[in-house]
Amino acid sequence: MLMLKLDPRGCLSLVALFTTLTISAGVAQAQEKQITTFKVVHVIGLEAIQHNAKGKVMVSKDSLTFSAGPTKSDLAISGIQDVLTGADSQRLIHGSLGTLTMFAPYGSGRFLSLFRQKLDTLTIEYRDPNGGLHGAIFTLPQGQAAMLKNQLVAAGAKATAVPADEAASAVRNKETK
Repeated sequence: MLMLKLDPRGCLSLVALFTTLTISAGVAQAQEKQITTFKVVHVIGLEAIQHNAKGKVMVSKDSLTFSAGPTKSDLAISGIQDVLTGADSQRLIHGSLGTLTMFAPYGSGRFLSLFRQKLDTLTIEYRDPNGGLHGAIFTLPQGQAAMLKNQLVAAGAKATAVPADEAASAVRNKETK
């Protein structure tokens, strides 16, 4: 029988090496796993899609696809002229219930409208196959608009403000305040 004798430092270095390799493999897998489908609300701009329709946006190598149930709309990546992101908020209690809260006594309905939910906006300027200029506006959960914009730019969409420039300007704006 063959027996290997390792000193404690040798065992410790083997354990450290094994741990480092498993952690780096996990980080590499996490970086590969990007969000490919985004849950969005189409505010306005796509043909044959209702305003404020909830759906999913998926970016492929040559198109951006919005699907809301059985309805789909495709935009060619090559036709996208500009992609803009922004931050906004909406009332936490909206719809019919939000409207009814305005009639609550002693101004409590107005107080309830102060509770807001942060979200991101994504505006896309694009040209249709006939050359007409259009725009589409989407809202996404906070922090996802930049990821979607990065995917669109990586696929070949044009953007006047690249995501790295936007991040630097956001930092400068926070410093000036």
